[in-house]
Amino acid sequence: MLDLVRPSLAGFFEGTNPTPPVHLGTRYDRSGNFLFEPGNTIVSHLVSGSPSEAVVIEVRERMRAMPDADRLAFTPISSLHMTLFQGIIEYRRRLPYWPEDVPLDTSIDDTTRLYQERLQGFEGQGAFKVKVVEVVPTGLTVAGASEDDRRIMQAWRDALSVPFGYRHPDHDTYVFHITFAYQVRRLADERASAWQDLFDDCLSLFEREAPVIELKPPAFCAFRDMKHFEELLVLG
Repeated sequence: MLDLVRPSLAGFFEGTNPTPPVHLGTRYDRSGNFLFEPGNTIVSHLVSGSPSEAVVIEVRERMRAMPDADRLAFTPISSLHMTLFQGIIEYRRRLPYWPEDVPLDTSIDDTTRLYQERLQGFEGQGAFKVKVVEVVPTGLTVAGASEDDRRIMQAWRDALSVPFGYRHPDHDTYVFHITFAYQVRRLADERASAWQDLFDDCLSLFEREAPVIELKPPAFCAFRDMKHFEELLVLG
């Protein structure tokens, strides 16, 4: 049955990926409870009350209604966002995921304050629009709605690498996404066709009713876990 599933979905199923989910035990536990994992980041939250947010929430609810959705740990609706640039995080204190000029044992709070100072007066690279390109068990894969949007998003990432002091290995290939959930357990192989049918229907829904996902301007945020991202500085 898995041979009929898109390659991008195969890693979410037991038969093709029996390894434990990478963040299990540090970001969340086996009961789906989110754990203390502080850090900071640059994200664009969904525009609350917008038509596209309503479609995102509907798709999220369709996923939660699946009989085996207990294998997923869902984040709150209020936390939904697209990450534009990854900041630092407690359990990744190593280069090149940490600024070279900041000691590796610096507290997360101190690093957050440092970034707030560095980002004062930061010049944004312009507005951009995004669209959904795929629905997967953990949420939405998104991309710039046009070639210009994709160029602008990359310009943001290039510019942000200066105050953040690093470029992750995937700096140029980063896959933008809106996370709904994390896998507690891989999905059962026999459920693959049901999930793929759901994702295909949901992608069609986006194409019809929300071809563009409305996002707030990028903001520098702090977090203690994956349930809330506090906006500290909106970037212009």
